[in-house]
Amino acid sequence: MSASRFVWYELLTRDVDAATAFYGPLLGWQAQDFPGGEGRYVTVSVDGRGVGGVMALPEGMSKPFWLGYIGTSDIGGSVRRFTDAGGVVHREPWEIPGVGQLALVADPQGAGIAFFQSAENRTSEAFDQNRPGHGNWHELHTTDPEAAAQFYAGQFGWTLGAAMPMGAMGTYQIFEADGTQLGGIMRAQGPMPPMWAYYYFGVPSSRAAAARIAESGGTVLNGPQEVPGGAMIVQARDPQGAMFAVVGPA
Repeated sequence: MSASRFVWYELLTRDVDAATAFYGPLLGWQAQDFPGGEGRYVTVSVDGRGVGGVMALPEGMSKPFWLGYIGTSDIGGSVRRFTDAGGVVHREPWEIPGVGQLALVADPQGAGIAFFQSAENRTSEAFDQNRPGHGNWHELHTTDPEAAAQFYAGQFGWTLGAAMPMGAMGTYQIFEADGTQLGGIMRAQGPMPPMWAYYYFGVPSSRAAAARIAESGGTVLNGPQEVPGGAMIVQARDPQGAMFAVVGPA
């Protein structure tokens, strides 16, 4: 049985149009309003391949953020296994007609994530490490990296790869699905709560992306910085405050 993968990326933000205007030129995204949801929802794609969506931040939430969706063929069973292992349900599965079922959950340390079951078993193209503008890497910052790594491995069939020491920051634990490296797990620094802190998107040039982020009103938090394997990463905040990252050649 194949391990579970990320199949969609969703930005919850204060200003949908401003967000798509920022990310579109940076990541090569085309934006299109999606009809039929509970509120306005804009999908983003690259050359016709869907990557994610952008929607208004729900009432009561003040800080924009990115949310990753994990694909499942049995959303009810996935939610039950998640909660049986100590996770929490924030919203039970609900259906978007013609699209599929969604559920919002949080792991035992409190990091939020979502499930998605396609209505027509469509194959997701959102994660593709060979295409700019697509999901490329996923980074969890948490209070108990060892427990989180074991939790997700048990839930999604992920295997644990290299563990890289980072000095005072602890260890960076890489996780994989069917031999493909998907991301890393590390200890949250300072006051940061447990969260999937950075969803990385591929870019043709990390240096050019860093310059565009700054020119477009975003804030570069770290990088461009070379990582093992020769790629370079840039961690940033968009103009409305959502954290994200890009990865690519220098």
